[in-house]
Amino acid sequence: MKIAVIGAGYVGLVSGACLAEFGFDVFCVDHDAARVDDLNAGRIPIHEAGLNSLIHAHRQAGRLHFTRDLKSAVAQAEAIFIAVSTPTRRGDDAADLAYVHKAAAEIATALDGYSVIITKSTVPVGTARKLKAQIKALRPDAEFDVAANPEFLREGSAVDDFLRPDRIVVGSETKRAQETLRKIYQPITAKGAPLIFTDFESAELIKYAANGYLAMRLAFVNQLADLCEKVGGDIAVVAKGIGHDKRIGHHYLQPGPGFGGSCFPKDTRALAATAREAGAPLSLIEAVVRANDRRKSELFARVTETLGGSVAGKRIAVLGLAFKADTDDMRDAPALDLIPALVAAKASVAAYDPVVRPNGTAVFSGIDWAKTAYDAAKGADAVVMLTEWNEFRGLDLSKLAKRMRSAVMIDLRNLYSTADIAKTPFIYHSLGRQVITPACK
Repeated sequence: MKIAVIGAGYVGLVSGACLAEFGFDVFCVDHDAARVDDLNAGRIPIHEAGLNSLIHAHRQAGRLHFTRDLKSAVAQAEAIFIAVSTPTRRGDDAADLAYVHKAAAEIATALDGYSVIITKSTVPVGTARKLKAQIKALRPDAEFDVAANPEFLREGSAVDDFLRPDRIVVGSETKRAQETLRKIYQPITAKGAPLIFTDFESAELIKYAANGYLAMRLAFVNQLADLCEKVGGDIAVVAKGIGHDKRIGHHYLQPGPGFGGSCFPKDTRALAATAREAGAPLSLIEAVVRANDRRKSELFARVTETLGGSVAGKRIAVLGLAFKADTDDMRDAPALDLIPALVAAKASVAAYDPVVRPNGTAVFSGIDWAKTAYDAAKGADAVVMLTEWNEFRGLDLSKLAKRMRSAVMIDLRNLYSTADIAKTPFIYHSLGRQVITPACK
């Protein structure tokens, strides 16, 4: 089977590489000439575990191609995945579908023989039906079906999520489209992955509902951590206690500096906008959006309060810039709120991330870039743990403290146990736990 993937961004690259892993002939299309040139030269634009080796292997095998020529990629393709960006629309919280509709229009002109046109991008309820009408209007002679097949990829483990999914959801209206999708996903359904067929609207809503619910859990545990700090509880113990309830479980109960990335921030906003437009507002999701925005905006106040009410003239080491570990994605990362606020308050900031590099973060100015965590900590008045990289869990804390002017750690990921910290000279501030000071040891 020949498959076209429109969009060589995060979702498109992962999907294209994994579809090639199934043995299909995959053509990834992108209008960005520089990106296509980089991919054809073996330069992968994103950091994602396992993706580099997968792309290189299937390019070498001749099953994975990168091109700007949409017409030739779509011609004779039995399946065409739309995997373009759907950012938050300017002026409101709805998803901007301009790229999706542009891709659909270009696909319509290039169709040659029967194809299933599949939305892989995260799109609002009703999009698949609109695309079907759009393509039909442009090409009434074309033989095609539309399907909604949302992705459930977690950044940092996206390849594994695609190849070993919890479920595959397909919204479709014809048996022919279902059989095409069944054939595409047979390599993983044969291993037990459930394939759920439903209508367009339910498939589109499943994606938003999943992300909305998970975001709600994160917002809840963050607020619960704040309560623990006020009343003397330990969020780690509380989360463990409620997580053993089979109705709740342990996932997404780790407090942090607020969620970011390409999905949760824009998807919660888009879901809330869709619900308002439909006349069935989701007040819980709207509260989650507000709570997460507030969480990130309050990071500066947390750091400032820890350092006596002012960071002016203080040197702050920030460890971790990506919104989460195992990715280089900076979209809606807490660092984008915290670091500019520190710089504006006349703090000196030294930043280190194992993957994010200065040339990829032009948004930051006036900061020092360190090559290691220990270099960042040199002469610092405080170190802020902002991303949960495993590298930071294994730091030599005695060595780190000796490099600092003042051994203060603000751990916004709760990377360390209180027992481990008790053996160090650090004054330790974390989330949902009491402050540990040398005098208390």
